[in-house]
Amino acid sequence: MFDLLVIGAGPGGYTAAARAAKLGLSTAIVEERSWGGTCLNRGCVPTKTLLHASEVYRSAADGAAIGIHAEGLRADIPEIFAYKERISRQLCGGVESLLKGAGVTLLQGRAVITAPGSVRVTGEDGGDYEARRILIATGSVPVRPPIPGLELAMTSDELLEGTDHLYRSIVIIGVEFATVYSDLGCSGALLEGMDRLLPNMDRELGQNLALILKKQGVQVCTRSMVDRLEQTPEGIAVHYTAKETPGCAVGEAVLCAIGRRAFRDGLFAQGLTPETNGRGLWVDEHYQTSIPGVYAIGDVSSPVQLAHVAAAQGAACVEHMAGLSAGVCMDAVPSCIYCRPEIAAVGLTEAEAKERGIPVKTGKCVMGGNARTVIADPGRCFMKVTAHAETGAILGAQLMCPNASDIIGQLGQAIANGMTPGQLLAAMRPHPTYEEALSEALESLAGKL
Repeated sequence: MFDLLVIGAGPGGYTAAARAAKLGLSTAIVEERSWGGTCLNRGCVPTKTLLHASEVYRSAADGAAIGIHAEGLRADIPEIFAYKERISRQLCGGVESLLKGAGVTLLQGRAVITAPGSVRVTGEDGGDYEARRILIATGSVPVRPPIPGLELAMTSDELLEGTDHLYRSIVIIGVEFATVYSDLGCSGALLEGMDRLLPNMDRELGQNLALILKKQGVQVCTRSMVDRLEQTPEGIAVHYTAKETPGCAVGEAVLCAIGRRAFRDGLFAQGLTPETNGRGLWVDEHYQTSIPGVYAIGDVSSPVQLAHVAAAQGAACVEHMAGLSAGVCMDAVPSCIYCRPEIAAVGLTEAEAKERGIPVKTGKCVMGGNARTVIADPGRCFMKVTAHAETGAILGAQLMCPNASDIIGQLGQAIANGMTPGQLLAAMRPHPTYEEALSEALESLAGKL
């Protein structure tokens, strides 16, 4: 019998399993597909690999303005996808080595929870296994809404399997892949049902992104609800309604990347029914489901579907099992959009704070005078920081600039620890960097408090 059996080897699952083993718990982990889960194989990592490749291509294609002339430049799509596969395999191998090195028992196959403490595995390592605790980390899968003709569209999983040529045109129902294809010279249309891009983030971020994508040649259609898809001689036609006016976008391919749902299909044996919270499995403050001894973390139970949230919850869950005090600050979860330039946000926006009745002040730096921004010329960039008007504690931040995803962490730490702009200004930031613009935003904010 194991102390812990983890189902799913994505960031949440493998982090939890490795941490549990290091804490002295006898641990096994079951994975039906590839080690690393969706993130390393069909999500974060392969997507960012394609973004890196497309950015290299675009930088070379636009290099004449700074004296770089690339003759005969071309993007070989099969080679780009082969590169993506190499990166995923390398990182998946690293996860497997991490787990083995920690002493975790690796089981390949599909898991079904047959009873509290009992799991049946079918596949390479099939059998019945017993565990004092079971941790579900099965993640999520792409959503396919009931739109007529949507079977003509690809999900992100299907797109990342690769193609033998660069699409001439693509219609995207979602955001992040628009940068990849526009960089590679593919004409595209981006459909968004809400009134702006990135509707769950600060309004200025979505508005700025729309302007930048339009400059990159992407047709951006907001308030556009997709009605149906159909195959035509010209390509796949996506019929939509925008502000009560019908419209149509045609592409050689269509990508539907509008969200994901918790994956728990076939996870529980008949008669074993856990409570749900509408989107996923219900869990208490220690990640235990309604079934005693069965826990869940990450996309399968969390309203915030991000790899780093799953990893943090996995570590916190097993530390609680081991009798250690642990927790995750859900007020400081960073969100990153890997467009060009990057977008990163953490905490509350100014609008969200006001909706909650919190008095706030905001400091902002538009980065037109930042040396690194002038050199790279990525488009309009800015940093915005919001603090409590009375206590001075930083409540949120929104960044849109190169390397935003690497800078946002310090602001998450500031929120988690109740820091003020003055405390963050006590540390120097190197020059020339994008990060030094943060000091200007903080100084602007400090002057208002």
